[in-house]
Amino acid sequence: MTRLWLALLAALLLALAFTSWRGAQVGAQLREAQRASAALSAELASRDRTIVRLNHEAQANSKREAALRQQQSQASRLALHREVRIARETDANQALREWSAATLPDDLIRLHSRPAFDNARDYLGWLSAGEQLSSAGQQPADAGRSGGR
Repeated sequence: MTRLWLALLAALLLALAFTSWRGAQVGAQLREAQRASAALSAELASRDRTIVRLNHEAQANSKREAALRQQQSQASRLALHREVRIARETDANQALREWSAATLPDDLIRLHSRPAFDNARDYLGWLSAGEQLSSAGQQPADAGRSGGR
């Protein structure tokens, strides 16, 4: 009978040791899961803050866009009003109609004619190689040529 008790006690100690070992494993897994959960929670909080910040920025951008659209609309109305006023004054004044119908001087046309540029260096080269304008009251050297036509 003592042998039976010893065998039973040994089995019980073995079961207790196995349970203790398994409990330690489960505890380690639990700690790892808690660390992963804390990392995910921090990541979620960071993502939520980013979403809130982006929503605020989107709202601010929408407000700025609406203000710009309103300014653009106002500028368009002012430009239309100015064009209508200019047309009325031109129609009402014969001298102004004749002046606006006249062609521009060649030097002025040449000031408005510019080639297309790909970069600033080309533009600066074009500026430094540009022809001199004639003095007031003198005919330009290339009187027969207009730069913009």
